[in-house]
Amino acid sequence: MKGILFYIIGGLAGAVGGYLYWHFIGCSSGSCAIWSSSWKSTLAGLILGVLGGGSVFDLLTYLRKNNKQNDHHNTNSGK
Repeated sequence: MKGILFYIIGGLAGAVGGYLYWHFIGCSSGSCAIWSSSWKSTLAGLILGVLGGGSVFDLLTYLRKNNKQNDHHNTNSGK
């Protein structure tokens, strides 16, 4: 359940970022396939944000699991 929160927050942040990119930088000539349209830019940001949020969740899960294994190993070794 906690993992879903990372995907949602990442998606929302990405969507806002995509929209802001279109608004402030964008592609005024219309020749850019994604960044010339507000909804395409927002959607692209959403997708990238979901992927980024999932990556952050996976990284934190890996680090937490690895840290627990190291603590268990150090406890059993008599150190």
